[in-house]
Amino acid sequence: MILLSITISLIYLVLIGSFVFGFEKIKTFKLKALEAETSFSVIIPFRNEAENLPKLIASINLLDYPKDLFEIIFVNDASEDDSVEIIENNIDSSIDYAILNNNYKSNAPKKDAISKALNHSKNQWIITTDADCLFSQKWLHSFNAYIQKNKVLCLAAPVTYTIKNNFLNTFQLLDILSLQGATIGGFGIKKPFLCNGANFAYQKTIFNEVHGFEGNTNTASGDDVFLLEKIAKQYPDQVHYLKCNDAVVLTQSQASWHHLIQQRIRWASKTSAYKNMFGKLTGLIVLLMNTLIVCLIILVLLGLFKTKTTVYIFMIKFSIDLLLIYKTCAFFNQNSVLKFYVFGFLLYPFFSSYVAIQSIFSGYTWKGRAFKS
Repeated sequence: MILLSITISLIYLVLIGSFVFGFEKIKTFKLKALEAETSFSVIIPFRNEAENLPKLIASINLLDYPKDLFEIIFVNDASEDDSVEIIENNIDSSIDYAILNNNYKSNAPKKDAISKALNHSKNQWIITTDADCLFSQKWLHSFNAYIQKNKVLCLAAPVTYTIKNNFLNTFQLLDILSLQGATIGGFGIKKPFLCNGANFAYQKTIFNEVHGFEGNTNTASGDDVFLLEKIAKQYPDQVHYLKCNDAVVLTQSQASWHHLIQQRIRWASKTSAYKNMFGKLTGLIVLLMNTLIVCLIILVLLGLFKTKTTVYIFMIKFSIDLLLIYKTCAFFNQNSVLKFYVFGFLLYPFFSSYVAIQSIFSGYTWKGRAFKS
C-alpha cells in the first residue's frame, strides 16, 4: 500500500508539474491596436435564462467592435420563460442578431443548437458562449488580433466565475481555476485536452471538415472537448490557447450544492467517450490521487496507515496544486480566492470521489431535463 501510494503521488506530481511548466510556455497575449478585419458569428444557446440574459445583453451592447463584422445567433432550447422577449427588448437595434428555435436531432440539445446556428451563420469564424456569461468590451478585438498574428484554426480562451461572497462560490472558483490551469498547461506542452464552450472559437470550414459533433451525439455534454479532439488530431499546430486578459469570459457559478453536483456529473459523464488518450490518462491520475487522499484519511483514523507517510503525500499534492492555482489566479487577477485554498483542498478529494461514483451509477438533471450518464 505504501509503494502504491507513493507511486500515484509521484506520477501526480510529474503530471501537474508538467502543467505548471506548460502554463509558463503559453505567453500572455497583449492586445495591440490592430484594425478589426475578422468577421465573427457568436452562437449562444439558451434555455430559461431570463435571470441572466439582461446582463449578457448589456455586455453584448457594450462590445467595442465594428457592428458590421459580427452577428449574434441565439438558439432557443425550448425555454418556458420570457427569455425571447428579454432579448428582443434589450439588444441594441444596430446589432445583427437572430433568434432560432432548436431542432432536436440527438440526445445532445446544445450540440443540436450549435449545429443549427452554424448552418445559419454568415461568417467563417464561429465563437460559442453561454447565456450566463459576460465579456470585456475588447473581447472580439482580442480574437481578431490573435487571428491576424497567428496561423490558427481553433482557439480555446479563458473562462472563470464571477466572485461572490460565499464558500460555495469560492469552492467552485478554486475548481475552475485549477481546470483553467490544466487547460493552459495542456496547450503549453502540446497536449491540448480541455477547453470551455463558454469561450471557444473555430473556423466553420474546419467544423464541417471534421464532421462537427458526429460520433458524439449520444453524449449530452462535450460540445467543446470532443470538437477540440477532432481538430487537434488533424491540425495539432493550428489549435491554440488565447491567454489574453481581454479575452476572459466571466460566467456564473452554481447556486446550490445540488446544482453543482449535477453539473459535475454532467462533466464527468463525457470522459468515457474521450478519444484523447492523454486526456483519459490525466483524468485517471487525478481521480486516483483524490481517491488516495480520501482512503489515506480513513486508514490513518483507523490506525492502518502511517501518519508520517500520509503527511508527505498530502504535502506533495498540496504544494503542486497550490503552485498551479497560484499562477492561474495571478493571470485571472483573482488572488483573493487563495485565502480559502486550504478548505478547498481538504474538501475537494471527497467531492471529486463522490461525483466520480455518481457519474458511473446515476444520470443527472440539467436545465430541467434528465439525462443518462
